[in-house]
Formats: sequence, structure tokens, C-alpha cells
Amino acid sequence: MLIATDERGHVVKRPSKPAIGTMLANLQRGNAHLVLERVDEEQPGSWYIQVRLRENNTFQLEYRDGVAELHYQTLTVSQEKVLGALLGWVGAKPGWRDGFMWNNIGEQFDPSDRESPEPSGSAEPSTGPEPG
Repeated sequence: MLIATDERGHVVKRPSKPAIGTMLANLQRGNAHLVLERVDEEQPGSWYIQVRLRENNTFQLEYRDGVAELHYQTLTVSQEKVLGALLGWVGAKPGWRDGFMWNNIGEQFDPSDRESPEPSGSAEPSTGPEPG
């Protein structure tokens, strides 16, 4: 099942494409991040994509493929590209990562994060380095 959660704690189960677009468009200070999480009891680990609107109006986009070692991050100024990535990830479309320079940030998580997946709905965007 897919679950969308924003910083204010608004949760949408099985969000539609328009709902995801609206949640992304509503990002602002005080409600600056959105997490889309796949919850599957039969698949261990944390599977999610998240976006954070940074203070400089860039979007920090991250995804995790099950384990901390497979946690990637990128930055962009394009809300349209972020929406394309979110919808591509949701639909498991090949090539949804294209058009971004992804950095593996798995080493930023301490060993306890590597062994136990994050509980549902608690994925916070990492702060990562500022763009230079």
C-alpha cells in the first residue's frame, strides 16, 4: 500500500496522482516535506521517496530502496521534475531517476539505522550538504 504523509502529519492512503501533485504544490515553510512510502508486510526494509522544500526554494529529493546503504539524494529547482520523479517512483516506471545527479548518502546513517528499518510514517528528510 502507498501512504503519503506531509510535515503536518496529514496522511493519505493510496493517494491519486492529483493528490500527490496537490501535496507537492502545498509545500511551504511549516509544511516543507512530503513522504511517499510503500508499506508491504512481505517486503522487509523501508521503501520510500521524499521531498523537502529547502529555505532557498530548492527541492531536496531522496529515495530509499529497502536499506540505508541504498539511500540516495539529489537537489533541483524544478517542481515539475520532482513531480515526475514522485509519480514515476509510485508507478515503478523505468527511467524515473533519469535527469538527476543522485548521490548515495547511506553512510550518513548510523549503524542502528542500517539494521532496523524506519517505522511507517517516520521518514524524515536528511539535511545533507548545502548546494555549492
